[in-house]
Amino acid sequence: MKIKIYRETDNPLPEYQNKGDAGMDIRSNEDVSIRGFHWETIGTGLYIIIPFGYEGQMRSRSGLAAKHGVHVLNSPGTIDSGYRDELKVILMNHNHWAYEVKKGDRIAQLVISPMTQAKLEEVYELDKDDDRGGGLGSTGDK
Repeated sequence: MKIKIYRETDNPLPEYQNKGDAGMDIRSNEDVSIRGFHWETIGTGLYIIIPFGYEGQMRSRSGLAAKHGVHVLNSPGTIDSGYRDELKVILMNHNHWAYEVKKGDRIAQLVISPMTQAKLEEVYELDKDDDRGGGLGSTGDK
């Protein structure tokens, strides 16, 4: 599948780091300081056209989360096929100290996935044969 991409940055284009990877690394196009327990929206300088029937998902990088407590706040952030503005990443810092993002840092992963739209059918009673039990948290702590 080919994705059209335009860039207003001198960063490299997003790329898969290893054969078989699901996500392409997305880089920051600016220097940003994220205060402890705050978030910032970070520009990438990238604009893409996702084909109809697909979506983009902006996801956290596991290394940032594990090493620094920094993740994509609305992960996965959905990028609809009709979206044409700059790709931006909302990064949350869960530490007491600031996290410094430098231009060119890998801050997120972009995954392109097939998308299905559901057709909702309103009903006025639920079939009790489909009842799966006690609701949120009902399977216990283990």
